[in-house]
Parts: sequence; structure tokens; C-alpha cells
Amino acid sequence: MRVSHVRLGRDEYRVLRPDRPPRRAFLYDDRGWALAMHVDREAAAVLAGAWGLAARSRRSLVHLPMRANLPPGELRHDSGLEALDLVLVHHSVRFPPSRWPAVRARLGTGRPHTVSLPEDVFPDADTIDHGRVVHREYHDHLRFAVAARTLFVVGGPEAFRRTGATLIRPLVTEAPSCLAERPDGHFCAEVDFGRWAGSGMLHVEYRRTWDL
Repeated sequence: MRVSHVRLGRDEYRVLRPDRPPRRAFLYDDRGWALAMHVDREAAAVLAGAWGLAARSRRSLVHLPMRANLPPGELRHDSGLEALDLVLVHHSVRFPPSRWPAVRARLGTGRPHTVSLPEDVFPDADTIDHGRVVHREYHDHLRFAVAARTLFVVGGPEAFRRTGATLIRPLVTEAPSCLAERPDGHFCAEVDFGRWAGSGMLHVEYRRTWDL
């Protein structure tokens, strides 16, 4: 990873980025229907790692730079697509997305740092109480915001662990073998935000092949 510390006035922000961001990862706003992301095997692993870091790093912004990446071939004819970066952040940081351009401009190259995540960073999917999530008293839901060509996913540790276990980790553990058996199939994760499914989502599609 690369670690940058950026000070703006009285506030200092710690930003974590992959040392080598994946080239085959593309995120964009699909005309208001959903936020859409495409990843290959390497990018899926980086995304899962970033999700795990977000679950554990309560004082950091986890940044995946993707704006400069080329989209999959069938999307390149669409000149209206605006590529986005991704930032995962704990809600307790209270980071205003409006400050991101100033933080991003001061990141520099960052300091190399080795990060290791425990195997249990995501719980077993069978142990998650999904019924509790829809209760009115439950508040740890992911929230999304788009600013400065960046998607911000904001939540608490449990929200990142829950969605990481049920949605993001399968892109690494299940998608490759599933599409190897069914090359014409479709494997995706649909991360809802807010209390109710369908109120908005991040649709992440796993791709076996990707022409650069």
C-alpha cells in the first residue's frame, strides 16, 4: 500500500492506496440507474482487500484510483461515460466529500507500507443476522455520495464486514470458477445503500476477459 497524510487546516487525513492500482477496473454512473463497476480477477482481489481495510481502518480513507483506466471494449463507443474513482471511509471520520479535491491534490507518491488482513476480516456469511439489518433501530447502512469524479462509500465496520462477506468476497472466491464452467454466464455483486433494497445500488460485474 501507499500511505499519505494530508493536512487541511486543523484536520489531517490518512489515505491508503494500492501500490499498483488495478488496470482492469472501471467505475461509472450508469445514467442514474445504478453505479456500475467492472473488475477482472486482479481488480476483484484489490477491491476485496480495500473493503477489508475499510472495515478495520476507522481513521483512514481507502482510495482506489480508477479514473484513468480504459473501460471494457463494448463501453468505449459511449463518450458520455464519466469514469470515477472509489473511496471507502468510516462514517466516524465525518469526511466531507467537498474536501476531496484538496486532499487528492496533496497526496503525492505516499509512503510504502505493508498491510496484512486477518483471515476473519469478513465473517462467515452464514453467521450474519440479515433480519436485524431491516429493523428501524439498525443504523449501520452504507451511504453513497458522488463528488469530484469519485464515489464515496461510507459506513461503519459492521456494514463493511457484512457486505464484504456476502457480496464482495464472492467476486474472488466464487466468480472465477463459476464463469470457467459457464463462460457466457454473469456474476455480479449488487451493493444496496440505504435501508431498503432497490433504493440505489453499486453493481459490480466480474469479467473473465478484458481488452485493453
